[in-house]
Parts: sequence; structure tokens; C-alpha cells
Amino acid sequence: MGRAGLNRREALGRLAAGGIGVAASITWVETLSARAREQAAHTHAVLASAAQAPAGWAPKVLNGHQLATVATLSELVIPETNTPGARAALVDRFIDQTLRAAPRPDRTRFLSGLAWIDARSRTLFAKDFVSASAPQQTELLTRLSAETPSEDRAGVEFFNAVKSMTITGYYTSEIGLSQELGDDGRLVLAEFTGCTHQEHQR
Repeated sequence: MGRAGLNRREALGRLAAGGIGVAASITWVETLSARAREQAAHTHAVLASAAQAPAGWAPKVLNGHQLATVATLSELVIPETNTPGARAALVDRFIDQTLRAAPRPDRTRFLSGLAWIDARSRTLFAKDFVSASAPQQTELLTRLSAETPSEDRAGVEFFNAVKSMTITGYYTSEIGLSQELGDDGRLVLAEFTGCTHQEHQR
């Protein structure tokens, strides 16, 4: 995976630090990352409630292709190993919910980033990002993650936002807490007993 993904120790370190290093100086990325951290418990509760509803879950911000791209990106950041990866932890849905609650300018920047990564993938490989091969996907993300990135600032900022929200979404999810961290319910989401917002109590 090169430097496209993160090992579990590095991801936990970034979550504990409350930021993502270089991205901390980029206002929209840090604002979006902070929103994800602040809303994590509520967001996971909303997703859990939606999964149990007769109609199931549907994205609120992302279309089908965008959701698939986010799912692919998040899995490349935290892939399945001996424990489930970001896709199994529904990090793509977590990101969609975070975007729904985010300020419109930050949401717009993220959606522009999704368009950027598809455009860049088409330039390099003649395919959208999700249609590119795994080595091609890794190549592009490695270019974005390099100490001195060889790609546009817009792409670097976007991937920093994806990494930050993936880390938060994964390590505050039931899978991240119970299977990765061995939590028995007394760690980060000690109050994860369901959503207390009135609109979700029906």
C-alpha cells in the first residue's frame, strides 16, 4: 500500500492527536475533521437506527458513484487485515452523514475533491477512480501522500480530509471499538445507547 494507507498504530495516533498533521493548517479540512469528531457518537447512532428501519439507509449528500468512491478511498486508508476494514465499518456512510451536517462551503470543497480525483484518474489511467485497478488507485493516493506531493493542492487537501474522517469514523464505530481496540463499551463511545435527538425517536 506504500504511503497511501495508514497502519493501525499511525491511525490511532492521529485520532488521539485530534488532527491530521499537515492538514491542520488547512481551514476547510480541519473544520470538516473537527465536525466528524464532534458528531461521531450521534452519527453512529443515526446510522444504527437507519439500518434497523424498514426502508434501510440511503445517502443524504453523496450519489451512488460518489458513495462508492468514498467507500473505496476509505478502505484503501484502513484496509481489511485480521480485523475488518473501513468498508465493513460503514465509514462511507459515516462520511455522508458528516457531510450532511457540515457547513455548505466545506461540503462543496469535499464534493469538488471527489470530482478532482475522478478527473485525475481519467487523465492518468483513462478510468474513474473506482474503475481503476488496485495498483493504479494506490499509485494515485501515494502521489497525494508523498512528503512533497506531486499532485495539485486540491487533491492533497481532499485526500487529507478523507483520511481524517476515515480514521474518526472507523475508530468510533462498533467494529473499530470492539474488534480493533477490544472495547467492552467503556471507551470512546461509552454513551452509545442510541440517538437522543427527538427527530430520531419516532
